[in-house]
Amino acid sequence: MPWKRELVKDSEISLGSHLIEFRRRLIVSVAALVMTTTLAFVFHTLIFDLLMGPAQGFESLQDQKLIFTQATEMIGITMKVSLMGGLVLAAPIILYQVVMFVAPGLTSKEKRYLFALLPGAMISFGAGATFGYYVLLPPALRFLLTFGSDIATPMIRVGNYINLVVTLLFWLGVSFQTPLVMFFLSKIGLITPRVLARQRRFAVVVAFILGALITPTFDPVNQSLVAVPIILLYELGIWLAKLARIGQKKALVEATPSEPSGN
Repeated sequence: MPWKRELVKDSEISLGSHLIEFRRRLIVSVAALVMTTTLAFVFHTLIFDLLMGPAQGFESLQDQKLIFTQATEMIGITMKVSLMGGLVLAAPIILYQVVMFVAPGLTSKEKRYLFALLPGAMISFGAGATFGYYVLLPPALRFLLTFGSDIATPMIRVGNYINLVVTLLFWLGVSFQTPLVMFFLSKIGLITPRVLARQRRFAVVVAFILGALITPTFDPVNQSLVAVPIILLYELGIWLAKLARIGQKKALVEATPSEPSGN
């Protein structure tokens, strides 16, 4: 029938326009990543110095550099560091392209939530990475580099060290997103602050499990350095979830028409 053919044609045009938009956003994101990765590669020695910061001051690394044992290890880890640095630099552009692609399918309220949470997510990730860099890494590296040093001399491979530092900083940045995730889930009504409060004891167990997985050491001190902030972040998330529900209740009351008073 003619009207069915028109619907199919409209859907094909809509799908085609979405694919064209997706390709355009993808090209911009990839171009930004290539440029920032190239820039990070040019200054990769500065990035290496930055990542080596927490290991400075240890006797085992004062008179020697990190080593590599394979011919391709140094160039491989340099490319990895450059790519990670490029991702960090290009993150605002990539996130902007993602938001602009999905924005037409969101309601005005959902758009406000999304635009409000994105800066907070980036700040939270930076806070987690900063915490790991200045608080967690120095004692963890002290334990790893001094344990058994009277028996054997540590010769640290550059690939092993960089992978350790990058992995730890990344997962700490992710774990610091906990309050924002709890706020968002409460804001859209998928979970309530009361349920979150009831699951507090399970959150403590999960926090120490994450502390054991994230930290490279097995001592309880370093694991507690990760677990305690996660527990505090969970408590902060409960309060943010309460604020989200309060805002929802106020909006619901304002949207409800008042009943006319009887004469």
